Amino acid sequence: MKRTDKVIVSCAVTGSIHTPSMSPHLPVTAAGIAGQAVAAAEAGAAILHLHAREEETGRPTQDVAAYARFLPRIAERTDAILNITTGAGLGMGMDERLAAARHFRPELASMNMGSFNFNISGAAARGQFRHDWERPYLEMTKDFILSNTFAQIERGMTELGALGTRFEFECYDVGHLHNLAHFVDRGLVQPPFFVQAIFGVLGGIGPDPENLMHMKATADRLFGGDYVLSILAAGRHQFPLTTMGAVCGASVRVGLEDNLYLARGTLARSNAELVAKAVRILSELSLEPATPDEARAILATKGAAGTAIG
Repeated sequence: MKRTDKVIVSCAVTGSIHTPSMSPHLPVTAAGIAGQAVAAAEAGAAILHLHAREEETGRPTQDVAAYARFLPRIAERTDAILNITTGAGLGMGMDERLAAARHFRPELASMNMGSFNFNISGAAARGQFRHDWERPYLEMTKDFILSNTFAQIERGMTELGALGTRFEFECYDVGHLHNLAHFVDRGLVQPPFFVQAIFGVLGGIGPDPENLMHMKATADRLFGGDYVLSILAAGRHQFPLTTMGAVCGASVRVGLEDNLYLARGTLARSNAELVAKAVRILSELSLEPATPDEARAILATKGAAGTAIG
């Protein structure tokens, strides 16, 4: 793992997993996403991981026009690195998934590194939903495979790599690290590799400390000093595992995409609250968050001027 003096804090602002009825604080409008993204950056996030939502219903969308309603607003108010998803909403095809990143040419884009069962159907057992799409969207994942074939990954790497975009390699299991190593060996991507190890999604690797250490040891063996490890854990596992990761020299990702709660039984009122908590923990560990420009240097991104965001 590449050793750095600073910890890169990423904030995943809205995502495509949680639905609007799960929390009144989940941003779904363009104004809400922009406002919470800027506040998260002010709280210490160097990277903002971004999805779009339909204004009226909060349903995930990859419509370029939806991104255009908030990306320039964020870029005008913060110098944080903007990271556009290619995972997008569950069930979308690759043309749709890649559309926003192709159009805006961001410094970073997420890249899922393997297909797997992605099951969030348990959330459908909650009470009432405000929108007709929410319950079926959750329930369908009982019989859903998040498709990221080798051909799909190669397409994303090739098309976006040609634009100078670098990647947040999302690895939900150990095999995904080996998939990344396959593309590294073929020369399709170059170091430093930003590896986001993801724990606690049903269908992926479990949120156990031993699994974190196994993922790190495997990545160390595959990528040596050519990668930056970041830790993402779902729900209540977010802060225990990101703290453990930080102790081991990793960067961290928090945000309402991954976790709606600030503490047990207490909904986070904003992404900024989650970022501020992560920064406080880092401070207690005598660790310092990286600024956006420091994160750019660590990850070797092309800089904001190289994007088409505005």
